[in-house]
Amino acid sequence: MTKQELYAFLASRDLAVLATIDAAYAPEAALVAFAVTPDLEIVFDTVKSSRKYLNLVANPRVALVIGWDDEVTMQYEGEAEPARHDDREIYFRKFPDGRDRLKWPGIVHFKIQPRWIRYCDYKKTSDRIFEMTF
Repeated sequence: MTKQELYAFLASRDLAVLATIDAAYAPEAALVAFAVTPDLEIVFDTVKSSRKYLNLVANPRVALVIGWDDEVTMQYEGEAEPARHDDREIYFRKFPDGRDRLKWPGIVHFKIQPRWIRYCDYKKTSDRIFEMTF
């Protein structure tokens, strides 16, 4: 599997389950809408009053599960950082209504740098699992 194929998979999805860790090291999960860069970086928005925001500021290490239809899924681990302007533009191209949310109090965007990806297609009988470390 190539980086371009992983990108195509991610670009074809809109939602991910994002897992973070709170100050007491308890896991927390949230559904997020996301866009992806050609370098497989995930971009999403949240508000500063959310649990995930507080968790990301304290500990930027995250895990995501993306895709679950047709027994095809991706596990994705990485580190979140505040998104730059050009990263936000990638998000807005996929979700034009994201610009409207800029009016929300405390809206912020994050970009996740991939550290490890595992793509699984459980319908295939061979070569159904692919892993990549960054």
